[in-house]
Amino acid sequence: MSKTSAPAAPRTHRYLALLWPALALLACAVLWSAAILRAGGEEQRASEQVFKKADAYAEAYEQYVTRSVAQMDQITMQLKHSWEHSRNPALIEDMRRDGMFTDAAFVSVSVIGRDGHIRSSSRIAERSLSLAAAPFFVEHRDNISTALRIGTPPPELEEARGAVLFTRRLDTDDDEFDGVLLMAVDAAYFTSFVSAPTLGAGSLLALVGSGNTLRVEQDASGALRTGVAASLLPANADRWPVAHGVQLVEGSARAGGFGDGRARVLGWRRSSAYPLVAVVALSRDAALAGAEAYWTASRNNTIVACAVLLAMSAAASILSLRASRRAREQAEVQRAYRTATESGNDGFYMVAPVRDRKGQVIDFRIVDCNERGAFFYGMTRTSLVGSLVSQLDRGVGGPELIDEYRQAMTVGFHQEDRRMPDDNRLNIRWGHRRLVRVGDGLAVTLQDISERKEHETQLARLANEDSLTGLPNRHWFLNFVPSALSHAQAGGHGAALLFVDLDEFKQVNDSHGHAVGDRLLKDAAGRLLSQLRPGDRVARFGGDEFIVLLSPFDSDQQVAAVAARIVGAFAKPFAIADEQHMIGASVGISVFPRDGLDAATLIRHSDIAMYAGKNEGKGQYRFFDPAQSSTLKTRAQLRQRLLEAIEQRQFVLHYQPRVDTRDGRLLSMEALLRWEHPQLGMIRPDEFIPLAESSGLIVPIGAIVIDMACAQLAAWGAAGLDPVPVSINVSPKQFLRGGVHRELAQALARHGVAARLLEVEITESAMMGDQDEILAELAAIRALGIKLHVDDFGTGYSSLSQLQRMKMDVLKVDRSFTAELGRSKEGTVFFQAIVSMAHALGMEVVAEGVENAEQLAILRHLHCNEVQGYLIARPMPAQAIETLLEKRYLLEQALAA
Repeated sequence: MSKTSAPAAPRTHRYLALLWPALALLACAVLWSAAILRAGGEEQRASEQVFKKADAYAEAYEQYVTRSVAQMDQITMQLKHSWEHSRNPALIEDMRRDGMFTDAAFVSVSVIGRDGHIRSSSRIAERSLSLAAAPFFVEHRDNISTALRIGTPPPELEEARGAVLFTRRLDTDDDEFDGVLLMAVDAAYFTSFVSAPTLGAGSLLALVGSGNTLRVEQDASGALRTGVAASLLPANADRWPVAHGVQLVEGSARAGGFGDGRARVLGWRRSSAYPLVAVVALSRDAALAGAEAYWTASRNNTIVACAVLLAMSAAASILSLRASRRAREQAEVQRAYRTATESGNDGFYMVAPVRDRKGQVIDFRIVDCNERGAFFYGMTRTSLVGSLVSQLDRGVGGPELIDEYRQAMTVGFHQEDRRMPDDNRLNIRWGHRRLVRVGDGLAVTLQDISERKEHETQLARLANEDSLTGLPNRHWFLNFVPSALSHAQAGGHGAALLFVDLDEFKQVNDSHGHAVGDRLLKDAAGRLLSQLRPGDRVARFGGDEFIVLLSPFDSDQQVAAVAARIVGAFAKPFAIADEQHMIGASVGISVFPRDGLDAATLIRHSDIAMYAGKNEGKGQYRFFDPAQSSTLKTRAQLRQRLLEAIEQRQFVLHYQPRVDTRDGRLLSMEALLRWEHPQLGMIRPDEFIPLAESSGLIVPIGAIVIDMACAQLAAWGAAGLDPVPVSINVSPKQFLRGGVHRELAQALARHGVAARLLEVEITESAMMGDQDEILAELAAIRALGIKLHVDDFGTGYSSLSQLQRMKMDVLKVDRSFTAELGRSKEGTVFFQAIVSMAHALGMEVVAEGVENAEQLAILRHLHCNEVQGYLIARPMPAQAIETLLEKRYLLEQALAA
């Protein structure tokens, strides 16, 4: 057994002798691989971090620049206003004596006259300068815009070299050029965003204007350069493809790189309000120095570890590497946290409790903070650290704030939105404060939410106020009424809702334009307010509708008196743009609790009462009566049926002939609309036409009439008959909307009907709008070959000059004038005057409503061209007209009957 086992020990040792070195070599290979991978990851992380830092710095710098320029914008606007209202030649000097523009940042503030000479300045040495040839002066002189211009000083302003120039045009009272306001600000004011060492070695901070009008930059050494020639930025730094971004820029200046040839990570942000770009360039080499150092240390440690492994000390070396790695990671975390807090927009504070002898917390002391947090209090970090919270917030609510800090110490967490004390040194109006207990202290985060709060306030105002009249709007009123009704009920007194609708407002708005309509609404709101008590509430409910809440009141007579005052006030004309406009007002009244117990019911009932008054003649007030609701319901049902009639085309046309006054020959016909309801039968036009007019449904009905008339003309022609022209009535709303000539042309083409067979009748009221538009529409219809009739002449407001401009073909005299023929001498004389006037204008005359032979005889004597009425024929369906088309001569049969 000994012979067989003895050689085993040497072989085992030889095996182990080979195994340990192999394991050591394998371990070394693993260590080197890990070191290389970690170094690569560190380099990638450092590269990503410098991109993030460049972007964050650029964003923060852009906000700083925008705020700073906004201050200059505001100052120059105020100076412009002061100069244009005073023209004080010592304005700037006076303001400087009062303490303005004494800061070293204001290099020069001057007012330049229209001749280019300085009229007022904060620097006496500039008085002799002439800047008439300066580019900024020429640009303001040749352009009307009063916008702020940002650039660099011209050569004439030698003392302002190295400054940023802000200029704004000055105007006379007639908006003529009156000079330029100039303000030169030290360029260092815009590059003091952060200290150069914060950005790192080789870094740049720059402000670039569009078109290379401005370029200011500061490097890590603190050196300030202005102008394109001295700039290290790439030559195309004023042309950015997007509003913000980050990119790596390498190579020499000729290859599009920086002037010193160094590679940098460049972050830029274009200002949201001004033609400026904030630029931050961080040195890539400086950013990667940590990663390079990390690789050097890792390589050295790996060499040591390999040596120790070969010397049988692998375990200690591995533990050392892990400890070193943990320490580096912890340091990196701490540096990253400090960088994040310093570059953020929020204020960070660490506070420690201050206790009395009994151990009770009586105050808190700030033991650390970032610069942003110190800025909020108008201090530096050095001066703020060590301050007591009670001293910082000693305004209203200071003791309450200490109680909240104590609560956070007890509970562990607290957050709130707080209105900051009115202290001129504070740089924050509203703050969101978040407190988290950390050990025996508190970590406090303060976020500036001033803009958000201001936006919320603005939104609340917009949500509750009508932007045109300044009155509360519907949203506010609906929220206010419930509490007002509850108050009235608790007080045992009544409340009344007055629904006020402006009469004829739409006509003024359509005929004179929305600008006049808006002015009229504003004046109407003011006039309405003047008729109410201080405690009454009024709101614009929508369009031309206003609603008033009267509370308290003694009786219906008191409410009626207020409503009567409102109606009387609106009966007076409104003077707008040198014109008088009459509109009037209709008022509906509902009373709480008699007519309803909630806002919706009271508003609905006052609306019903208002419409009931309108239907009875407008310009009056009505109290709500339940019977009014039934009337409106019936009207609503009729409107719904009318919509169904339009969809299903339940309309038919009847035709009433017009004949030659002398021989009775059929010359033309008037198409008259009838509604043939499936259940209700034939509905008269006077039952549905007014509703169609008021609801706007007359427009689609008018299009149906045009199509039906053309279709019937085509049908008569296809049947071998010789049709005569058919005239159709066009509603004022349909005509004033425009486009009637297109509907006529399309219907004629669709049915293949000649234009001479179609005539259009327009009432005088349809010609009361914009004269140019009306003339254009009439000319377009006449160009189709269609004759134009003035319908119901004498009932409107047409003048002789208006008829002459309109160039109408036929004048149809209203039946009320025909009825006077044979009754009085004045009636005959008046009719004769109409005929003479029409013939003088080249128009034919048609008499409507001819019902007896005596009227016909007088019309023949007066040389009236055509007659229409029951004496000739009543309106009849299309089938009955076919017989008349074959017969042609109708007068003898009518006289015989």
